[in-house]
Amino acid sequence: MIKANTKPRAPALEALHVSKSFGGNKALDDVTLKVDAGSFHALLGENGAGKSTLVKCIMGFYQADKGQLLFSGKEAQIQSPREAHALGIGMVYQHFTLVPCLTAAENLVISRPDTPMVIDWAAERAQLETFMETMPFRVRLDAQVATLSAGEKQKLEILKLLYLDQRFLILDEPTSVLTPAEADEVLGVLGEMARRGEVSVLMISHKFREVTAFCDSFTVLRRGKFAGSGDARNANVAELSAMMIGDAGVRPPAIREPTVPEGPELELRGISARDEEGRALVSDLSFNVRSGEILGIAGVSGNGQSALVELLSGQRPVARGELRVNGAVFEPTRRNFDRFKVFGLPEEPLRNAVVPRMSVAENIAFRSFDKPPVARRFGLISPAGIRRRGAELIRQFNVQTSSPDAPIETLSGGNVQRSVLARELSGDVDILIVSNPCFGLDFASVADIRSKIMDCRNRGAAVLLISEDLDEIFEMSDKIAVMSDGRLSDPVPVAQTDARRVGNLLAGQSGLSAPKPDRA
Repeated sequence: MIKANTKPRAPALEALHVSKSFGGNKALDDVTLKVDAGSFHALLGENGAGKSTLVKCIMGFYQADKGQLLFSGKEAQIQSPREAHALGIGMVYQHFTLVPCLTAAENLVISRPDTPMVIDWAAERAQLETFMETMPFRVRLDAQVATLSAGEKQKLEILKLLYLDQRFLILDEPTSVLTPAEADEVLGVLGEMARRGEVSVLMISHKFREVTAFCDSFTVLRRGKFAGSGDARNANVAELSAMMIGDAGVRPPAIREPTVPEGPELELRGISARDEEGRALVSDLSFNVRSGEILGIAGVSGNGQSALVELLSGQRPVARGELRVNGAVFEPTRRNFDRFKVFGLPEEPLRNAVVPRMSVAENIAFRSFDKPPVARRFGLISPAGIRRRGAELIRQFNVQTSSPDAPIETLSGGNVQRSVLARELSGDVDILIVSNPCFGLDFASVADIRSKIMDCRNRGAAVLLISEDLDEIFEMSDKIAVMSDGRLSDPVPVAQTDARRVGNLLAGQSGLSAPKPDRA
C-alpha cells in the first residue's frame, strides 16, 4: 500500500522497436512508444492497429518477439502482469474489475498481494482514511460497489492503482461509461497529478476532444506500425485522423435529409419490466419514434437501457404495458420482426447478435437462410446460396475478412458490427433499434456505421438509438431523451437542448430542454 504523504517521482516508459506476431499475422511491426515521466500520453489508432497488443506486451500478458522495454531508463523484462505491478505499472480496463457485492474499502484491501487471512478492519480502515486524505478525489469507503455511480466506480479503479503504489497508469477508454462532467473531472485530476510528477498516464482513446484537451503528447499506430507522434495540445482532428487512417479516407457523414413523418412508427405504452428477483428495471416507459426520425436515448450504463433493448428484442418479458408498430400490437418474435420489418444492432454484437464460431456468411444469413433466393425449394438450406449471398453483402458493406467462411469471432469489432449491419440493413427497414453501435470502434468504422444508420433514417425508417456516447447522440438524433434509474425524460428536439443540460440530467438533475423565456 502507498504510504501517506509520499509522492514518488513519476516513471518514464519506452517501448523500443517492438514486434509481435500471431502465426502469420504481424500485430506489431517495429513500434516505438515513449512516455515521458509526469506526462499524459494518448495512444491512438483504428481497431486492429496494434494498441491492445502493445499494451499487453507492456503489462506482461504477451511477450514481444523483438524489441526492448525501458522503465525509468532501465531495461525491464516483464513476463507477467504480476511483474508489471511490482514495477508500479497498473491498468484500468474498459470494463470494471471491482467486486460489486463488496464495499469500496473491501475492494481496496483485497486487491493487495499481502492481504492477511484474518483482516484487522479497524487498522485497515484507519490506514484507508489516511490514504484518502492524500488523494485528489474520494469515494465512500462503506458504500457497496453495486450502489456506486459509474463515475464513482471509475474513480475507485484509479484509487485502487494508487493504493497499490502503481504510478504508471494505463487507461483503456476510461470515459466510455462517464457523463461529460465526470469525464472532465477524472481526466482533469489525472492531468494535474501528472503535471505534479506524481503519475505518468498512457490513455487509449478514440475521443479526439479528450486527447487535445487533456493530453500532453500522443502516438498513433496504423496497421501494426508506428504512424506518428507529437504534441497533443497543438494537434487538430484532421491531422490525427489522417495519421490513423492514412490514404484510405473516411466516408463523409450522410446528409440529414428532410423526411415526411408519415410511415412506420414504433410506440411504447406504459412499458415496465422487472428482473428475476422482482426489482424494477424499467418503469412506465411511454414514447414513440416516427418515420424518418432518430430518437436518441442517452444514459449512463446501468440505468435500464440494456433491459429496454431486451424487451424490444424479445429477450425479456414485458411486465406491464404494450409495444406497438404501425398502430398494431407488436410481440417481438422472429415472425413479427419479418412481418413488421423490425431490425436491430444490439450492444456487444459478438456476444448478443452472432454465433462466434460460425462463419461470417452463416451469421449474415440468420435472417434469410429459410427464404428465397437463399433457400432451395421446400425451404431446404442451400450452403452455396448462403455463401454467395454472404460474399455479396461482405463486399457491399466493406466487411474486412479473409473469407466468407472465416469464423466471425476472428474479425475486429468494427467488422463484426458491419457484418451484423449487412444482415439487418440489406432489405427494406421500417423500424431500426441500435444500442451503442460504435462502442470501442475506430474513427473510420464509426463514420461508416453512423452513415449507414443515417441513410436508413433518410429512407423513412423510424430509428431508436440508445447510446452512452453524447457526441453520437447529438450528431445522430432528431430528438433526445435521457434514461435514468429505469425512467425516461420527455423527448425534446435536439435544437432545444445542449450537452450541458443532458449531462445534468444524466447526473440526476432536472431540466433537459432549454428554459422558456420570461414573458414581458
